[in-house]
Amino acid sequence: MGRNGQHWGRRQAHSGRHKPAFAAIDLGTHNCRMLIAVPTRNGFKVIDSFSRTVRLGEDVTESGNLCEVAVERTLEALAICAEKMRGHKVRATRNVATAACRSAANCEGFIDKVSSQTGLDLEIIPPEEEARLTLAGCAPLLEETPPNAIVFDIGGGSTEVAWVDLSDPTAPRVRDVMSLCEGVVTFCEKYGGDRITPKTYRAMTEEIKEQFMPFEKKNRIGDLIAKGEVQMLGTSGTVTTLGASYLELPYYTRSKVDGLSMSFEDVVRVSRLLADTDFKTRATNPCIGHSRADLVVPGCAILEAVCETWPVGTLRIADRGIREGIINELIRANWKHRPRRHHKPSKQAVG
Repeated sequence: MGRNGQHWGRRQAHSGRHKPAFAAIDLGTHNCRMLIAVPTRNGFKVIDSFSRTVRLGEDVTESGNLCEVAVERTLEALAICAEKMRGHKVRATRNVATAACRSAANCEGFIDKVSSQTGLDLEIIPPEEEARLTLAGCAPLLEETPPNAIVFDIGGGSTEVAWVDLSDPTAPRVRDVMSLCEGVVTFCEKYGGDRITPKTYRAMTEEIKEQFMPFEKKNRIGDLIAKGEVQMLGTSGTVTTLGASYLELPYYTRSKVDGLSMSFEDVVRVSRLLADTDFKTRATNPCIGHSRADLVVPGCAILEAVCETWPVGTLRIADRGIREGIINELIRANWKHRPRRHHKPSKQAVG
């Protein structure tokens, strides 16, 4: 599928209430997520969305293949996405898959099944493209200064860290990207997801820190952190869950978490509170739930590794990423009445 996206249905009018709809699917190791949106003056407005836990990467680390039951769960979710797209007469869509499909030996057969059973073209993207799309989706939350940023995404089967140049605030640029074949699902399978001892928690953190070292030495990010020239932005279920827990929300509220800043002291404090509980207790937390109760502590351990390797001091949380990046690019490529580019993207761009 080309960069401009897969096309659906008839062309729609470009004005008024008949603005064209655009869609994006992000199929990860743990979740299948979709957004459908229409253009607005400052970005886009979401008109439909879908998210389901599919655990596509179940046992991929051990077997090297996508298992049949995970494939069936995922196909059911993608069929719902396809039906929603048809219902909204989506102009164009881009549907991407990440770590689980990159790792699985039988991913080609899975892609064929997706196409034949749902009509969707699914594109397996490399880590560099994953980081670029994540940045495109999160850019409105970056400040104009400091002039450098670490943007990271703790996924189910991988963790991406992007080293970003913000010298041109209208066009953030990825200088370098690192992708580790470790995420919350792979760490959960390796270390467990019920009650994690302090020793095991520390082992997870140290394992990730060691893998970060070549990237740090190559880019010498620590030197610029010491000068106060680096900001940090995180996007993933781990950081949004941490933010909701920090705020002690009675239920997850995106508007309160997206853009939230936390000190590293609070990151560590809330992470350790979650690590000190068991699966059953975490599952009763309305901002975690049963589907993530085994994954949140491994995610916190990875997050602490990020914070210890790059002690910026403050973490900004993004509840946005690949899908938003795709939507922005589809609108620019397919909607001739797109708004003029502003000096600084609006922080309300997701609408």
